[in-house]
Amino acid sequence: MDPQWTRIELEDREVFLLGTAHVSRRSVEAVRRAVAELGPNRVCVELDPDRLRALRDPDRWRRLDLVKALRKGQGPVLLANLALAAFQKRIGLATDVRPGEELLAAVEEAEARGTAVDLVDRPIRLTLLRAWRRTRFWRKLGLFGALVASAFEDAELDEEDLARLRSTDTLSGLLEEMARAAPEAKEVLVDERDRYMAARILGVGGRRVLAVVGAAHVPGIARILREGSDPGDPSRLEELPPRGIVSRALPWVLPAIVLALFAAGFAAGDTATLRQAAWAWVLANGTLAAAGAAAALGHPLTVTSAFVAAPLTSLNPTVGAGMVTGLVQAWAQRPRVRDLEGLLDDLVHWQGWWRNRVARVLLVFLFSNLGSALGTFVAFGWLKNLVG
Repeated sequence: MDPQWTRIELEDREVFLLGTAHVSRRSVEAVRRAVAELGPNRVCVELDPDRLRALRDPDRWRRLDLVKALRKGQGPVLLANLALAAFQKRIGLATDVRPGEELLAAVEEAEARGTAVDLVDRPIRLTLLRAWRRTRFWRKLGLFGALVASAFEDAELDEEDLARLRSTDTLSGLLEEMARAAPEAKEVLVDERDRYMAARILGVGGRRVLAVVGAAHVPGIARILREGSDPGDPSRLEELPPRGIVSRALPWVLPAIVLALFAAGFAAGDTATLRQAAWAWVLANGTLAAAGAAAALGHPLTVTSAFVAAPLTSLNPTVGAGMVTGLVQAWAQRPRVRDLEGLLDDLVHWQGWWRNRVARVLLVFLFSNLGSALGTFVAFGWLKNLVG
């Protein structure tokens, strides 16, 4: 069944909500037909500028400056974007439609007719950051796991899966999966986006507005528009909540305690215990960080750098072990042109994360950071027992 629009009257103007599936060829055709038949003054699209650029330039990964990104501390953001891109690539191959193609069609059709286009979705980066800040520590592991699973999952889609994908939008589906992993973040991941887009739609001019959004958002947006409730200032939904006291303090408190324990041992003049404590710190941090780099199939120099760097970076909250190991890996096994050109194709299957040199750098970054973090807690326990 073709997607149908929902008409909503608002005083002297009318809004048409067209709910689409992001992996349906019929949605692409329905969007073009709606723009032509309704003749709207404005076309609102469930996109932000970054996602629109990504749809218009699917080969942007070929120009990726990996070393520059790591030096700027963009490793986590790059890894998350790549995981999402790989997920959508896999869905696109299964359905023969590139996710978001109907949104791009709405923009192109409107531009071809000289109709104003408004991008009304909140940047996905802000959505994820707001959810991350509002989520408790242990729930964050669930959020992280949901994102990682979306990247590494290599299961075949059956007909039921395909039918479900064609009846909803893949981005909202992924965010809803993450909301189930962290229920307290559901408001940020799902409900806030409905309010945000409703506010943006209300804020545009024109007597006749066509809003092209994922099918999952139509009920929430329609309810807000019909009830006439104030969705609030959308700019307030772009603000990042302050980091919790624990998350702000922990990166500094642990190194401070460790240094204090070393200082106490030095003041007591117990050189044997101090030597044991130093070895415990080096071995726990270095071994687990090196194990992480090795699990990512890092170069031997990378594994060595993990062992050397982790005990030092664990005492400096501004530099992570992954930043060092990622840069060493990028230097030791430089990504080739074919790695950049075939990045998303390789990541369709989980094995490609280890085969592609660009992705392997990011795996080294991730796994060595995780190993170093685990090593810090293990070493802290040893030090407490030794010095205590």
